[in-house]
Amino acid sequence: MQYENRPIYIQIADYLYEMILSGKWTDGERVPSIREMAVQMEVNPNTMTRTYGLLQEQGVIFNKRGIGYFAADKARDMTLRLKREEFIHSELPDFFKKMEFLGMTPEELDELFNRYKESNHEDK
Repeated sequence: MQYENRPIYIQIADYLYEMILSGKWTDGERVPSIREMAVQMEVNPNTMTRTYGLLQEQGVIFNKRGIGYFAADKARDMTLRLKREEFIHSELPDFFKKMEFLGMTPEELDELFNRYKESNHEDK
């Protein structure tokens, strides 16, 4: 999947999902305003309005009128569910197709994944 071909507001939403999944935005925490995020992301405030609208529709953030935007109480769980579903339906089929084409087995993948996890833990 090529992320560059996705609309900018979706690319920004993906970045905000990462903020939630990484713990930089925690459940119930106030998040930057549309204007603050537009400046930070160097985009038009209308683009951020569209991004925040998407996240609100998904129940990841909510707006307290006059106070600001907040991560939902279960923002991390909701984001994890959304991103897993997206991965399963959008990326995993292509991944499995490539594995099959290359003659790779789940066992090989498991071994490679374990090596990946070990090398990432050594770096920390």
